[in-house]
Amino acid sequence: MMLVYLDNNATTPLDERVYEAMCPWLKSTYGNPSSVHSFGRKARAAIHQAREQVAALVNAHPSQVIFTSGGTEANNFALKAVSLTPASRIAVSAIEHASVLGPALNLSQQGCQLDKLPVNLQGQVEPIRSLPPETRLVSVMWANNEMGAVQTVAHFSALCRAQGIIFHTDASQAVGKISVDFAASGAHLMSFSGHKFHAPQGVGVLVTDKFNELEPLLHGGGQEKGLRGGTEPVAALVGLGKAAELALQELPQRHQKMLALRNALENAVRPLDGVHIVAEQAARLPNTVMLTVAGFTGETLVMELDRCGIAVSSGSACHSAHAEPSHVLLAMGYTPEQAKSAIRISFSAQNTLTDIEILVQALKKQLDNFRSFAAMQGLMF
Repeated sequence: MMLVYLDNNATTPLDERVYEAMCPWLKSTYGNPSSVHSFGRKARAAIHQAREQVAALVNAHPSQVIFTSGGTEANNFALKAVSLTPASRIAVSAIEHASVLGPALNLSQQGCQLDKLPVNLQGQVEPIRSLPPETRLVSVMWANNEMGAVQTVAHFSALCRAQGIIFHTDASQAVGKISVDFAASGAHLMSFSGHKFHAPQGVGVLVTDKFNELEPLLHGGGQEKGLRGGTEPVAALVGLGKAAELALQELPQRHQKMLALRNALENAVRPLDGVHIVAEQAARLPNTVMLTVAGFTGETLVMELDRCGIAVSSGSACHSAHAEPSHVLLAMGYTPEQAKSAIRISFSAQNTLTDIEILVQALKKQLDNFRSFAAMQGLMF
């Protein structure tokens, strides 16, 4: 049985070239980057190079790049390192990842007032003209991890800057898939995770406006300008840098290939009874397709496809193990039943048209089996 991996928004396979760049730092080259001897200096130089590579990918200055353990830490850092008072208001979109919604809720429990920005039927955050004067922090993701809708980041950053509000965007699903320009976006803070674009797991980035003042998230060392204490994972950072370099070089080709795969999948499933493409009219990531499938729960369909050797998810990887309906689809106006029927297909440039064909055939088989069962039971489909 051929195995097909179509859950790349959860994590991507490590690029072989990234692995090769990491290998020396995993085996024969070592040294604490804070040490003054030659081993330490070499490690420090490798981290500096990685910082430059990451900065180039998102059009930032290397001094603006803070390394973290991943997107979750970077998002928590962005929300919790900003100076807030109990009288402060914060606003996040209703479709944010749990790693933004979680710290936002935590801040509200500490006294801040939390506002959730609504989205339309296509999953895009509704533009607004102003925010309450007490608002101190706003977070709107660059692109949604479940259905792929790309948000109007520039609108919200401009609005926030005009009102003296700090603006953060979670770009974890956008970096490496579409062009992400931190400088042009106007954001004060931007976070993303390496394993979403073929870097190793366990490493992420917070990009910060050089004029923005943050409180340290981790104390105890002077690393990352004193903002995040702890010895740096050199091998992982070298891998992140290499993945960033490759993503920048290959972005046009990757985008074109992923978009071709998305179009092929959507053209194949659009005629199928009971299958609906979520946010089809929105500007979306080239690699992401979310479907609702009438008569199924997403969890059941994920398991049935897994038996066929096909990996997809029923939404965010952080919640796909639970049978709760997608908060993203609920915010978009879908019913709980519809939201529970959703599956997410996400591919990378390493996938092929054959992978899409295998998925479509397996999906058709599941629908045919369900129709046969429904007919036997006298049920309406």
